[in-house]
Amino acid sequence: MGRGTSLGRVRGLGSAHAGPHHWWMQRVTAAGNLLLLIWFVVSLARLPVLDHQAVVLWLKSPLAAVPLLLLVISVFWHLRLGLQVFIEDYVHEAGGKVACLLLLNAYVVVAAALCLFSILKIAFGGVPA
Repeated sequence: MGRGTSLGRVRGLGSAHAGPHHWWMQRVTAAGNLLLLIWFVVSLARLPVLDHQAVVLWLKSPLAAVPLLLLVISVFWHLRLGLQVFIEDYVHEAGGKVACLLLLNAYVVVAAALCLFSILKIAFGGVPA
């Protein structure tokens, strides 16, 4: 049995339909990042002083801690999506691509977990003022 033409080998397989979802997630996280970063900058600008004690007291409020947690999640998710596309486009060896994606995922999970833990520790009073 012959291998046929390139078109014949792929005809009927259909689209993977993964591209639009990934593209939309990048746009949604970018919009979320924009809104949450504006909130963050405005919130810090409204503080009377930017010393350690003032920021810790600000972060103990749920109205500050929850949006900051959402900002960290959105930023790291957006980072992962963008770098995944970069790796898929520019790393051509299959083993290298898998290794880079595994390292990327490990970095994002560990870094985001450290950020979230730090915010929660301050918010729940683990840091002396």
